[in-house]
Amino acid sequence: MELIKTRHELEQAVAELEKSDFVTIDTEFIRETTFWPELCLIQMASPTTTALVDPLADGMDLAPFFRMMGNEAVTKVFHAARQDIEIIYHGGGLIPHPIFDTQVAAMVCGFGDSVSYDQLVYRITGTRIDKTSRFTDWRRRPLSDKQLEYALADVTHLIPVFEHLKEELVREGRAHWLKEEMDVLTARETYDPHPDDAWKRLKLRVRKPLELAVMQHVAAWREREARERNVPRGRVLKDDAIYEIAQQQPSDAVALGRLRSTPRGWERSASAAGLIETVNAALSLPKAELPRLPKPQHAPDGAAAAAELIKVLLKLVAEKEGVAAKMLASGDDIDRLAAEGENANVPALAGWRREVFGEEALKLLRGETALRFANRRIETFTPPSEVARAAE
Repeated sequence: MELIKTRHELEQAVAELEKSDFVTIDTEFIRETTFWPELCLIQMASPTTTALVDPLADGMDLAPFFRMMGNEAVTKVFHAARQDIEIIYHGGGLIPHPIFDTQVAAMVCGFGDSVSYDQLVYRITGTRIDKTSRFTDWRRRPLSDKQLEYALADVTHLIPVFEHLKEELVREGRAHWLKEEMDVLTARETYDPHPDDAWKRLKLRVRKPLELAVMQHVAAWREREARERNVPRGRVLKDDAIYEIAQQQPSDAVALGRLRSTPRGWERSASAAGLIETVNAALSLPKAELPRLPKPQHAPDGAAAAAELIKVLLKLVAEKEGVAAKMLASGDDIDRLAAEGENANVPALAGWRREVFGEEALKLLRGETALRFANRRIETFTPPSEVARAAE
């Protein structure tokens, strides 16, 4: 089994793959020691062609691959596409389109929450995939035939999975559900977050506007440092250190050296100098420019009980529609629906989710639908008062 190692070979493979209206794709990568994932292998397949591409080969040019990623005539099929798309976006500056994510499609078609690839292949095709090469170091060369066979299986088995799910979506009238999900998955902002928003990844362990300002500045500094040096965020500065810096606000190396969460002696490094400058920039902000602390949301009376009822309704609707409950509403969706009702700005009240579940949840909150235990199971029904009102 040969790896493609030159642009000329890749051009030939892409030309064959583009004869199909879809191509299944997977990537193998390493990111434990880097900020950006290091692409180590690309696997592709169509009903007539397979290809294994070595991005690490000397002088390898992936331009033909990236060109195909933007070919609107070819659907790019992934399983759990987000990390693959992140790699393609970082390496080629584009987001593949159109795409089909079989993990999302499987949830829409009732295969459960976040079904794994090997489980999905087995349930659809009856084939069990050998996963013994799962923990391969994909940077090492040469790769064995067994490792390459394992990698190729990730895209060859994906072909019947895609064809089955695509037919299922059409048969159930849910193709537009998946399209809405793919529109979100291929949104550019998903893969290019601004460093100034990095603080939103952290827990809000601050109590004062100035502490929040320091946390925001330091989180943005760490994000830029990690990207520039291509190292994990925690290699630059641990989350706990950001929380302590926000509270202690060290304005010089001596104060920074007193912190418990930073390595001894680090305060004398060039990185620490940049951090101290960042902290002082936050401390110099005029009071009027300090960020406001998010106000804690206090749920109205009865919201907790309403949330429990909505959870039961969610389970009923998910079972009835044959769709993963996770696809219809998250825990945050449920809590906000219970507290805010129609005013809740949540995915459960938008698009196909509103049609399938959101409207039913609002009816439950308005008392237009109720739940009862009958025939040894929970079911929905219309209360007598609503029946009478409809008859008037």
